[in-house]
Amino acid sequence: MKFFRADNANIQYTGRIDFSDPSKPRFWAAGVYVKARFQGTTCHVILNDEVLWGNNHNYLTIVIDDKTPIRLQMKEKTDTIRVAENLSKGIHTITICKNTESGIGYLELIGFLCENVLPLPAKPVRKLEFIGNSITCGTGSDISEIPCDKNQWYDQHNAYMAYGPRTARELNAQWHLTSVSGIGLIHSCCDMDIVMPQVFDKVNQRANAGIWDFKNYTPDAVTVCLGQNDGIQDSAAFCSAYVTFLDTIRSKYPKASIVCLTSPMANEELKTMQQKYLTSVVDYVHSKGDKQVYKYFFTKSWNKGCGGHPELSEHGEIAQELTVFLKSTLNW
Repeated sequence: MKFFRADNANIQYTGRIDFSDPSKPRFWAAGVYVKARFQGTTCHVILNDEVLWGNNHNYLTIVIDDKTPIRLQMKEKTDTIRVAENLSKGIHTITICKNTESGIGYLELIGFLCENVLPLPAKPVRKLEFIGNSITCGTGSDISEIPCDKNQWYDQHNAYMAYGPRTARELNAQWHLTSVSGIGLIHSCCDMDIVMPQVFDKVNQRANAGIWDFKNYTPDAVTVCLGQNDGIQDSAAFCSAYVTFLDTIRSKYPKASIVCLTSPMANEELKTMQQKYLTSVVDYVHSKGDKQVYKYFFTKSWNKGCGGHPELSEHGEIAQELTVFLKSTLNW
């Protein structure tokens, strides 16, 4: 096997990534993914883990040739992970996706060990961005190995199988997850000192650090799933802030469709409030001439995961609803 550095031109990156050091691209956000096409029967990937606070190890998903995703956790500061062995001779594709979010620390790709790295097909033309909180991150969704309330709070994170990436894959689109657990529009939970409009332009959103260049990724459609952590809020304050945030999104993406979503885990009281407020927001934006802003109200609440979050099968149902809506709205 040969070593192929992370700055090899045949490796594809998608997500908010810091390329200050091209030999070890650094990324914090849940859902950032890397793809490579390799030749041979075996492949290893070498990654650095920040090990935030001295004990937080990131989770990631590995997919070979679009087969069953394998979820695993980093064990060391630098891991050489045997991601494939005993494959058929020939050419294979690997996808590596960060499952845990910025609050768990960064990952750095160092490179691949394999027989050869080859050019990939072009990325999908369609692009989606999913703005949100812990639901969008895939928090509390994967209880296949560790039950809720056992070990660390992030042990059930699975961004790859969250509703956003599943929707994107169904629509043959690229994806970005612009999301942080606990974050809100005007009020975040858990004594957090940030809200989404503050960190929308950051690479490391949880730390409110690193300016993101929006020219690097221009989505065709953006979904906004905020409000769960805000809870019941004054209508004027919430709606005004929402309109302002939509203006910010529009300033970055002049041609994108923007879809305002209710929270998939909201109780009836919060869902009713969100439906009312989002209707007012969208109507107001339309009256100002922006007809490419839409609203979608999920049909129910999904709460079978940890902390009342949707679990994996429920993320599939959420993705199914959203996929149908985006298909019809975008004529995809």
